[in-house]
Amino acid sequence: MKIIHKDGEVTECPEEQELEVIRHTAAHILAQAVKRLYPEAMFGYGPATEKGFHYDIDLGDRTIAEEELEAIEAEMKKIVKENLPIRPSILPREEAIAFMKERGEKYKVEHIDDLPADAEISFFTQGEYVDMCTGPHLRYTKALKAFKLTSVSGAYWKNDANNKMLVRINGTAFHNQAELDEYLVMLEEAKKRDHRKIGREMDLFMLRDEAPGFPFFLPRGMEVYNALLDYWHEIHRKAGYVEVKTPLIMNRHLWETSGHWDHYKDNMYSTKIDDEDFCIKPMNCPGGVLVYASKPHSYRELPMRVGELGLVHRHEMRGALNGLFRVRCFTQDDAHIFMTPDQIADEITGVVNLIDSVYSKFGFEYFIELSTRPEDSMGSDEDWEAATNGLVAALTNMGLDYIVNEGDGAFYGPKIDFHLRDCLGRTWQCGTIQLDFQMPINFDLGYIDADGERKRPIMIHRVCFGSIERFIGILTEHFAGKYPTWLAPVQVKVLPVSEKAKDYAEGVYEKLFDMGVRVEIDHRDETIGYKIREARQIDRVPYMLVLGEKEAEAGTISVRYRSTDKTSYGMDFDEFARDLLEEINTRA
Repeated sequence: MKIIHKDGEVTECPEEQELEVIRHTAAHILAQAVKRLYPEAMFGYGPATEKGFHYDIDLGDRTIAEEELEAIEAEMKKIVKENLPIRPSILPREEAIAFMKERGEKYKVEHIDDLPADAEISFFTQGEYVDMCTGPHLRYTKALKAFKLTSVSGAYWKNDANNKMLVRINGTAFHNQAELDEYLVMLEEAKKRDHRKIGREMDLFMLRDEAPGFPFFLPRGMEVYNALLDYWHEIHRKAGYVEVKTPLIMNRHLWETSGHWDHYKDNMYSTKIDDEDFCIKPMNCPGGVLVYASKPHSYRELPMRVGELGLVHRHEMRGALNGLFRVRCFTQDDAHIFMTPDQIADEITGVVNLIDSVYSKFGFEYFIELSTRPEDSMGSDEDWEAATNGLVAALTNMGLDYIVNEGDGAFYGPKIDFHLRDCLGRTWQCGTIQLDFQMPINFDLGYIDADGERKRPIMIHRVCFGSIERFIGILTEHFAGKYPTWLAPVQVKVLPVSEKAKDYAEGVYEKLFDMGVRVEIDHRDETIGYKIREARQIDRVPYMLVLGEKEAEAGTISVRYRSTDKTSYGMDFDEFARDLLEEINTRA
C-alpha cells in the first residue's frame, strides 16, 4: 500500500501503520462530505483512533441526528468514487493562519496558535477540500475500500468543559469489506453483551441521575461482588499479604506530601472540616504509607505485602461516564509492597504470577506494556532510570514480551500495565505494577538494615482487578452474563411445576440454601416453560431444578442446564449437590 507524506514523498506503508493511514484518510473524506452537505461546518480535530476515526465539528446551533449519517456516508462514497488525488502542501505559519481564516476555520487557527512559532504548517488537498494535517495519507480517495459511520456523540473542544460542545461523528475503516463486516458483527455482539443492559435484566446494579457516576449494587450484584472479594482474599492470603483499611478522607497536607495535590488535584474531591482542607482519597497509597510509617521496621520484616480493598473517588466529566466502565467512585484491589532494593525482581515476579493466575481463572489472554516517565513527574533522573531498569530486568528475566509505552507512567514511577483481551477481542487495561522510589522519600520511610544503618525502602503499587466495579462490567460482557457457577448471582433456581410439588420444592430449596448455595425458588403462577426461559435467558442461572409430582414421588430432581438447554430427568439429589459444591468450591 503506497502512501503520500507531507513533503510529497511516496513510500510503501509499513504494515503496522496501514490501518492508521486508512482511517486518517477516511476522517478527511468524512469532513469533505460534511462540508458539502453542511457548508457552514467548521472543523476541530479528526484523528484516526484505535477502533476507527472521528471528526469534531461545529455546526452552529444545530446538531446531527443518527439518521443523517446515512446521507453523509453516501456522500463519502461519492467522493471515493470520484477518485480525487490527495496532494500535500506546506505554508509558513502566518500564511497558514491567513489561509485558514479565509476559509472560516477558527478551530484550525487556534490549533496553529498552539504550535511552535517556527513551525511550518502542512495541508492535504482532495478536490475542493483542504485540511491541515501532518499526514501521511492514501494517494487517492478511491483507495479507501471499506468504511462505516457508526455513531454521533458530543465532545468539548480540546476536552475542556469551558469550551463549546462540538458534534463528534464516529466511524471505522478497514483494508477491505470482509474485515469491516467482521468488525460490524462484533459490534452487534457487543451490543447484546452490553453490561448496562445485562445488569438491568439480571438486577445486578443500577445507575441513577441522582448520583451520576456512583453505581448502586443490588442484592444479586452484591453476590457477584462478594464472590470476587472472597476469591481476592483467598489468593492474597496464600501469597503472603496482610490487609488494612485506611480512611476515606484525609487532610490536604497529606496529599501535598504525596505529590497528588500538585499532579492530580483537578480529579480530586475536597471538603472543609474544622476550617481545614480535606480530600476524599483518589488513591489508597498515601494511607498505606502512613500505616507503614506508624512504627519502626527491620530488614527482617521486608518484604511487607499490604493489601487494601479501598473505595476511591475521582472526578470524571459527566459525558465520559459509561456504566461500570467509567465511574466516579470505585473499589481498587490495591496492595503496596515495601521492600529492599535486592527484593525488587522477586516481588515483581510474584505479582506477575499472581495477576497471571487471576486472568487465567477467567479465560483472559493479555499483553504487557511498560510505561515510562511522563512529562509531569517528580523525582531525579537517576531514580527514574533505576526504577525503569528494575522493571525491564524483571520482565526480561521472566522471558515476557512487552510493548514500551513512552511517557505514560505514573507521576511517581514507571509501571507495567496488563491489557486483557476478552472473547470479542477487545482489550482492557486492568492490572498494573508501579515501581515507586519517590513516595518513600516524600514520607521519609525507612528500615534498619543488617548493618544497623537506616535505609530507604522501595515501594510497589499494584492491582489485579484494577477496579472491582469495572472488572465486573468486563466479566459481564465477556461471559454475556453467563457467569461461571461459582460467580453466578443465582447458582440454582428451583422451579415447581404445580401446587402439588410445592412442599417438595421447598424442601429441595432449603437443603441447597443450608449448603450455602445461592438458590432461589419461583412460586409464581406461570407456566413451567415461561419460568425456564426466564431463568435461563434473563437470569442466566446455571442450573434449573424442574420439580413436579413425578419427582416428588420418586424423591429425585430433573436438572435443566443453562449450557446445553437440555434436561436430565430423575437425578439423585445428593449426587447433584455433591458435584455442584465441588464445582463451586474449586471455582471450576
